[in-house]
Order: sequence, then structure tokens, then C-alpha cells
Amino acid sequence: MYRLPQKLAAEFFGTFGFILIASGSICADQYLRASNQIALGAVGIAMAQGLAYAVAVSSIGHISGGHLNPAVTVACWVTRRIGTLTTIFYCVAQLVGSIAAAYLLTAIIPDSVWRPIALGAPSLSRDFGRLHGMILEAALTACFVFVFFATNIDPKGALSRFGGFASGLTISAAVIVGYAFTGAALNPARSFGPALAAAHWQNQGIYWVGPLVGAIIAAVFYARCFLTNPQP
Repeated sequence: MYRLPQKLAAEFFGTFGFILIASGSICADQYLRASNQIALGAVGIAMAQGLAYAVAVSSIGHISGGHLNPAVTVACWVTRRIGTLTTIFYCVAQLVGSIAAAYLLTAIIPDSVWRPIALGAPSLSRDFGRLHGMILEAALTACFVFVFFATNIDPKGALSRFGGFASGLTISAAVIVGYAFTGAALNPARSFGPALAAAHWQNQGIYWVGPLVGAIIAAVFYARCFLTNPQP
């Protein structure tokens, strides 16, 4: 049984690694485009983010549950999988991990690469409204959290041993769909760290409200329909 400080350390380092790859892949795509080389594109960025999340969750899932996302943590709290204080500490650890990764990227990647794209902080496309953006973020996060609960939370999940990779594949699919419209954050930590480091706060609320609402809806639905043993 791991102690809370160990769980928080796992959430910090897991989120740090995920944000480093997620934002780093967007910066790499920008660099390749500026250098007239073959860019990663939305699919490449989606694969990078999905693989990073899959590996991180698979690595620390046995320690902390591998949330790496305040929306997942809040969803677990709403369905009584974790307590209130643990929820707060988890969210803080995730946000601090995101901030650390973002500032590391600003220190090692040239300003000319990360500033034009705000370090990969998600943003709405010009012809995509805020309400539509919030709904899309909520819907994609709901799909992801449903898979997370089915494979990482439900003890009867058929894919419980491979839950990290199932969740990662869902992230990749969601990013492919949503990247062009909202940046497909699905995770307040994914937006907060880069936004803070790049001072890019435009539409930041969308990337909190959308994922949190979608996560709660999916978690409550799964818990009430399929889980019969909620933990305090």
C-alpha cells in the first residue's frame, strides 16, 4: 500500500512526462513546419500524446491510479473512489507537474518556435464558437473518462491490465477529432501549464469547464450503471 506522498510524487512525475510530450510534440511540429520539413501533423501529435499517456498510466497506475488529469480525479471524487483531501492534493500535484514541464520546455526550446503557438496551449479555431468548443471538449472527455473507468477503475474490466493503453488510444482518437477545432485538451492540466508559461489565457475557462463536466457525466453514468462497490 503506497502512502499519499508517494502517490502525489507519482502524479507529479506522470503529469510532468505527459505534458512534456504533449506540448513538446506540438512545438516539434511547429519547428518542422518552419524548417520546411515533413511535419508531424495532427495524427503525429495525437499519437505522441496517446502513447505518452498510455506509458505514464501503465507506469504509475499501481501507485496512484494514474489519473494525470484533474478531470479524472474529480470524476473519481464524485463517484466516491477517493476522498476530498486526496482529490485536492492530486489536482495540485498534477498542475504543478504541468507547470514544471511547461517551463522546462520554454527553457530549452527557442522562443521563435514556442511563442507563435503559445507552447502548444490549446486554443479555438477562428470559426469555432466558445459554446461549441466547450461541448466538444466535454464530449471527448466523456468518451475518454468512460474508457478510463471501464479499464482502470472497474475491477471487472476485461482490459484492466491494459487500461493505460486503452486510455492512451482513446486520447489519440480524441485528439485526431478535436485538435483542429479546440486543440483537444481533455485535461485542465494539459491547458494550464502551457498557458501559464506562455501567458496565453484566451478561452482558458473552456478547458476547465468542458473536461470537468464531461468527466463527471461519464463517471456518474458508468458508476451507476456498472459499478456496485464504490469505495470511500
